[in-house]
Amino acid sequence: MKKIFKNTEIAFALKSDTELDRAYFLFKMISSQPLVRIGTAVTNFALKVHLPVEKLIRASVFDHFCGGVNEEDCLSVVDKMYTKGVSSVLDYSVEGKEEEDQFEAALKMTLRTIDFAQERQAIPFAVFKPTGIGRIDLYEKVGAKIELTADEKAEWERVVARFDQICSEAHKKDVALLIDAEESWMQDAADDLVANMMRKYNKEKAIVYNTLQMYRWDRLDYLKKLHEEAKQEGFHIGMKIVRGAYMEKENDRAVEKGYKSPICPSKEATDINYDAAIVYMMEHINEMAIFAGTHNEESTYYLMQLMEEKGISVDDSRIFFGQLYGMSDNISYNLAYNGFNVAKYLPFGPVKDVMPYLIRRAEENTSVAGQTSRELKMLKKERKRRKNA
Repeated sequence: MKKIFKNTEIAFALKSDTELDRAYFLFKMISSQPLVRIGTAVTNFALKVHLPVEKLIRASVFDHFCGGVNEEDCLSVVDKMYTKGVSSVLDYSVEGKEEEDQFEAALKMTLRTIDFAQERQAIPFAVFKPTGIGRIDLYEKVGAKIELTADEKAEWERVVARFDQICSEAHKKDVALLIDAEESWMQDAADDLVANMMRKYNKEKAIVYNTLQMYRWDRLDYLKKLHEEAKQEGFHIGMKIVRGAYMEKENDRAVEKGYKSPICPSKEATDINYDAAIVYMMEHINEMAIFAGTHNEESTYYLMQLMEEKGISVDDSRIFFGQLYGMSDNISYNLAYNGFNVAKYLPFGPVKDVMPYLIRRAEENTSVAGQTSRELKMLKKERKRRKNA
């Protein structure tokens, strides 16, 4: 089984030669940290002063990592991927908003994606970000147990109502719902909210999923504590397990404010933590459901091995593998080819609003050891294979 992710013919079957060349060019650019820094600054400036760069962004980085500017745009991508057995998670990737009307717009969009998921087998999950429907400063205040003003109390009640409306709709329509994790300083309030939604809507099975960022050293203890509550109160746990995407920001803030960083001291410690969470959930799979969000081949093989050891079928609905659109196709498409449940996160939204997401992807690819070089190696291998064919 250790060889399945090497098959580039399966991995890139949906890519034309032109798309393959574009992907190679993009990852070549992303492999250079100075280029990413300069490109980010120039792009941000161009968008700020309304230079006509959206077409260029769309034709390059946007179309590689995103499904489109709206949900309708994404459907051709969704259908195309599903011909190879790879499902989609429509991710409205607009973040960092502060106004009530923007939160209401994100609420409506999330409810629409739940409808889309109910109507299409190719979309097994809906997803939203807590800061898409409420201010990060408010989550932070609630999590720190700081007394709220009357206005803030009313504002928090609206956030809770949005959470409940989304989770209620997902439950009613039997659509699994992933709730993303964000910065540690807002996460306590989000965790409490999601746990309450699980109590309410996960009585029969996991509908509501929280996200555990395993680069945080406290997350395994959190999972075990939540499991104790779930056993006592009779609800299922759904978890998306990821490594995490805000490492530099987390470490910088800890230094600045003088507290112990919530991040594991090393990449190895994070890997051990990630696998430990997977093992724990597999040991209790009758009460849990896993969405393993990872681009790490070793962690993916490990979960496949655990499934085999426990006699769990490859298409068991309680276990999904997930990657981001535009990345790790060698994992996604080879998993699907071998019958496993796999879904790609498919971001969408207006180009300028999705830029923070795209910039994070570029920075992540330069900072995660081996990620970009693996992508380039795979793309190079497939270009050579096609040439020889």
